[in-house]
Amino acid sequence: MFDYNLYYILTIIAISSGSIPKGYDEGGFSASVDLASFKTDFRLLPNREVGSDMEIANRKSSITSMVQLGSIGGALLAFLLCDRIGRVRSLQALTLLWGIGFLIVITSFGNIGQILAGRFLAGLGVGMTTVVGPTYLAEVAPKAIRGMLTNIFAGAVYFGVMIAYFANWGCSENISDSSRSQWNSHVISQTDKLLDISVIFLASWTVPESPRFLTMKGKHEEALENLCTLRQLPIDHPSIRCEILNARDQLERELESTHGSSFWGKPKELVTVPANRYRLMLGVMSQLLGQWSGASAVTIYATSFFAALGKTGQSEQLFATCILGIVKFCSAYICAFFLIDFLGRRRSLYTGIILQTLSICYIAIYLAKVPASTHVDDTGTGDITGSAKRAGIGAIAAIYISGFGWAMGWNSFQYLVNAEIYPSRLRAIGSSIVMCIHFANQFGNTKAVPSMVIAMTNYGFFVFCTAVCILGLLWVWVFVPETAGRSLESMDALFSLPWHQIGRHGKHLSADGTDHLDENALEKADVVHQDRTTA
Repeated sequence: MFDYNLYYILTIIAISSGSIPKGYDEGGFSASVDLASFKTDFRLLPNREVGSDMEIANRKSSITSMVQLGSIGGALLAFLLCDRIGRVRSLQALTLLWGIGFLIVITSFGNIGQILAGRFLAGLGVGMTTVVGPTYLAEVAPKAIRGMLTNIFAGAVYFGVMIAYFANWGCSENISDSSRSQWNSHVISQTDKLLDISVIFLASWTVPESPRFLTMKGKHEEALENLCTLRQLPIDHPSIRCEILNARDQLERELESTHGSSFWGKPKELVTVPANRYRLMLGVMSQLLGQWSGASAVTIYATSFFAALGKTGQSEQLFATCILGIVKFCSAYICAFFLIDFLGRRRSLYTGIILQTLSICYIAIYLAKVPASTHVDDTGTGDITGSAKRAGIGAIAAIYISGFGWAMGWNSFQYLVNAEIYPSRLRAIGSSIVMCIHFANQFGNTKAVPSMVIAMTNYGFFVFCTAVCILGLLWVWVFVPETAGRSLESMDALFSLPWHQIGRHGKHLSADGTDHLDENALEKADVVHQDRTTA
């Protein structure tokens, strides 16, 4: 049984806070690009001088999506650093990249080239944190609460989103649209992002390195000391001995099976070993289906979608995004603390996708009956009926329900499965590759959505997202195994099954193998304890 202690809790908070600035960006720029002052500064207002609607949409999406493009490189950089300098030193490196990029952005003052460069550099830090944070948390978490701890990191993203939404709304309410300081004050109001980055950097010097990373590097004594520090338990405690011996046992088996292959042997092992290919498939497909399910687009372009559903006026749209931020933040932590380990990964993912599918389908039906062009605009009147207005309120509620479904489903799963299914020596490269896919799809999605909405209309876009959600449900039913309650080392027993049995029958068929591994580790721990007491 794991006993919480203050040092461990503070360590988890320090690592999880690394995702807050990512949320600031997703929520902040979703509305910054729709502020009148921002549009004026960066030539996003429709007129003959700045180009056609499609050209403006491309410019808007380029500014918004540049962080995602940089994040692809950041995820790859995390692989190069994580297994060389460690999880904690990688965390320190990414905070420096993030801080420099942020400073470049807030001093751009209408210079498109500068804001693109700053957002790309910040993106390197974003990409690294999505690999480093979940990897560290999964490696230091007891198996019973691994889902909860990893999803605290995922939920912190939406704390940042919520704060950014409120910053946008506050600047819109209190600063004139005609003033450049409106969008710039919004960015400066997020200096708590820079403060958060600084706190993470300073706190990281008190965080112990991952015991599993140290074991992988052959630093067994230091690994044992760090695990004792994290757990606040004596060195001869049975749970400490069991966990360390499990990690060593897995490392020995990995080295025997790969004959201690070189750095370039890791990518080869990832794609040539069937069990590892299945792991990689789970990570890649969860990113493809999750990113194109519509939730990410709604977060980033929230104000535009609320306008399509009848929220007229900038202040009303921005306030609606604040409610969305609260819903996603609360949902993420409800799922982290009460659902992901209690219901299990597979059942939580099922439930979340079903909620998301139903809500997005409702929005598509609403927009088919009441196109966005019939709503009241900023200057005039509309011709929608009372029943259509009531249905529009339902559509806005559906946006919030889809946010809860996303938090419970894809958002929880995409970080957690990526951190917990790989063996120790492949965890960094596996996570890096999958997070590259994550940001490549997020970049493509962010870049494409404005153009998709123009070409397909809002109705067509939500029909597309509904189809992706349905496809996701089928994929989960066939391929996704239950991993709740397993130690990181016992995952090998699950993925050693024939591929067609892992998803549908993996929990039942691998139970004996998992129990056998833990029993062996406990037996070894008892032998070590007896040797130590008789010495």
